[in-house]
Amino acid sequence: MLSDDKISHLSHILLRRLTEEKLIKAEVNEAQIRKEIKKIINDHQKVGFEIEGLVKKKIRSLSRNVVEGTQEWDVLYKKYSEEEEQKKGLV
Repeated sequence: MLSDDKISHLSHILLRRLTEEKLIKAEVNEAQIRKEIKKIINDHQKVGFEIEGLVKKKIRSLSRNVVEGTQEWDVLYKKYSEEEEQKKGLV
């Protein structure tokens, strides 16, 4: 999870890069753009946590006990994560 400080730092870096690459005009409202960048990052994190919870629940609901940290867990986690990301239109 990214802290608010890290998200703020990333928003400044992204805004600077977007301006340098002339992908946005220099005279735009920088505070508003940073706010939107922060919102996007926070929303993405929330979806990530939601997916993580769904995936863990799905693995725990299997008839056999799959131990977290095992290769089987990792394979199932990746598979179910990709499925959930597709359902949410992230892939």
